[in-house]
Amino acid sequence: MLSLYSKNLENAVNEIAKLPGIGRRTALRLALHLLKTDAGEVNLLTDRIAKLKTDVYCCHTCFNISDSEVCDICANPKRDTATICVVQDIRDVIAIENTHQYNGVYHVLGGVISPMDGIGIHQLRLKELFDRVEKGPVTELILALPATVEGDTTNFFIYKNVKDKIAKISTIARGIGVGEELEYADEVTLGRSLLARMDFDVAYKKQS
Repeated sequence: MLSLYSKNLENAVNEIAKLPGIGRRTALRLALHLLKTDAGEVNLLTDRIAKLKTDVYCCHTCFNISDSEVCDICANPKRDTATICVVQDIRDVIAIENTHQYNGVYHVLGGVISPMDGIGIHQLRLKELFDRVEKGPVTELILALPATVEGDTTNFFIYKNVKDKIAKISTIARGIGVGEELEYADEVTLGRSLLARMDFDVAYKKQS
């Protein structure tokens, strides 16, 4: 446990250390850096962080992050709105967009079915996905969830609920290693996995 002479510094370290992946020693280095930084730059940093809570929205259509009620992807008339890529979270949208291999739109579930973590179907944006499918038109649904037991369970649940309503349901090719999150895959591998996607029922039969 670090013992600091300044209570204000200690309070700052305690707050910074709450961030994921940051221990108290790293938090102390960051706090000391901010202490030496020009006040204008520190104020700019705190202002930008504060705006994350006041000026960043959740897209009403796909649940991606946005500076308005509808994100730039959903609002782009050049995107194929009849092709929906289902992902676990916003980081996956960023990872796929960085490949420049996809021109459809997204649906961010907000997680995957994981009873051990207390995450069931009602904690995810599955109803909203099924509503989008009902309203249509949706010609292809791409299931791009993690290659984990939880991801596969969620994929299959979605498949069972929409298989009679969409002409094509596909899943990204397993160039993504089993157990690997999309955000950690390199752009070339992820891009090729999207291009080589296969029908979900074919992929499911291969795994069975």
